[in-house]
Amino acid sequence: YVIDLRTNQVVATVKDTPGAEGVEYVPELKKFYTSNAGDNTIGVVDMRQMKVIKKLPTERKPDGSAYAAPFHKLYVSDERGKAEAIVDVRKDEIIKTLHFESETGMPQYDPVARKIYLNLQDQNIFAVIDPRTDEVVERYSVGRCKGNHGMAIDAEHHRAFLSCEENNLMAVFDLDKHEPITYLPLADGPDVIKFDPGLGRIYVACFSGFISVFRQDDPDHYRKIEDFKVERAVHSLAVDPETH
Repeated sequence: YVIDLRTNQVVATVKDTPGAEGVEYVPELKKFYTSNAGDNTIGVVDMRQMKVIKKLPTERKPDGSAYAAPFHKLYVSDERGKAEAIVDVRKDEIIKTLHFESETGMPQYDPVARKIYLNLQDQNIFAVIDPRTDEVVERYSVGRCKGNHGMAIDAEHHRAFLSCEENNLMAVFDLDKHEPITYLPLADGPDVIKFDPGLGRIYVACFSGFISVFRQDDPDHYRKIEDFKVERAVHSLAVDPETH
């Protein structure tokens, strides 16, 4: 569904995106990409036509995705397939698939380090991919974080925020020291996590029916504000940097 944020009205419905788990927007091409867990494809949607123009077969249960704009590449985690599909958005072709011994959680692109970060959630590992070569260049432990699935990045302060599905923690990961620096409690069933740099807020969608909200006092200090009650089975969320 495409929603006009000024009017809160649905302005278009895009069909043939079965079991859509994730959406990634590529502004310069006026396209977005859906992770279709229902038929194990990546859907390419032309925003001018508001319809799917191509589907790319991939591994099992495509989920989170991240776009590395300088490299014109989209990274899609095939969670159940234990893989990462890499799409050239200029050709709309999968140019490489990385395979792992773990289910793959949310990837994120760091525009400062110019690296892709990937959660290997069965192994509690934080992996680093170089988008120039599409090779895994580093792997780090996430400590007490179990089932690191969701991820958000504070590129300015070199921090990653991880939602730990198996033990309901938010881990703050120092991207310079390559280690977690703190853990905070989440509501049950954490999934997607987002960061608002304007307010220094971190939001985590939790399946039990809460958004866990945290404040970044500075890059090394964080505190929980509340578990805000929402509908049960909340899965994903987004932050508008202009309106917060």
